[in-house]
Order: sequence, then structure tokens, then C-alpha cells
Amino acid sequence: MIIKKSRNETRKVRHLRIRQNIQGTSSKPRLNVFRSNSHIYAQVIDDVNGATLASASSNDKELKIKNGSNIEAAKQVGALIAKRALEKKIGNVVFDRGGYLFHGRVKALADAARAAGLKF
Repeated sequence: MIIKKSRNETRKVRHLRIRQNIQGTSSKPRLNVFRSNSHIYAQVIDDVNGATLASASSNDKELKIKNGSNIEAAKQVGALIAKRALEKKIGNVVFDRGGYLFHGRVKALADAARAAGLKF
């Protein structure tokens, strides 16, 4: 009998494949997205130094979101991560979709971050 891998395991394999080509530096860090069933998270990461420069999520108290797993929440998180990155003088980033399809919540977060001033 063939045992199929879970969706999250195949996503992790895709993410590793993507990460072979994407690396965040201090001048152009990586904007990473993680999507769970109930929330969405974004981090701006410098891979050379191994440091998180800015982060935002749908369960931040600042946003006051009731449902963190919809497109509206992703738009708010995208705007917040862009605001926090621009406060630290980070304008250019490399987008890392985390193995997810560039669709739905991930696309909404990316579009909102672009609209708020991040370039990628």
C-alpha cells in the first residue's frame, strides 16, 4: 500500500527546495511567511547573522484581529510587517513563501507589504 505524505511534509520539502536559491543578507533580508490553520506569521530574517530583524503576526495585540486565518488578517499583517521593517530602514527584501502556493492569504500578505512600501 502506498502511504501518502502529509501536506505539511510536502510543503517542508518544497520550502527546502526554495531555500536553496533564496538567502537573506543584512542589506536584503528574507521575508518569510508561515501560515497555520488559525493564524499567519511573517518575519524579516538576516540569514548571514541568523537574526530576526522584524516580525508580525495575526495574534499581535496591536492588530486586534478576531479571526487570524482569513485574507483580511493577512492584509493587516502584511501592512504591519512592512511598517516595522521600514522603521528599521529595511526597504528591499527577498520574499520567501514558505513552500505555500502564492495564492490566497500568502498573496494578500505580499500585496499588502508591497502597498505599504516594501520592495521585492
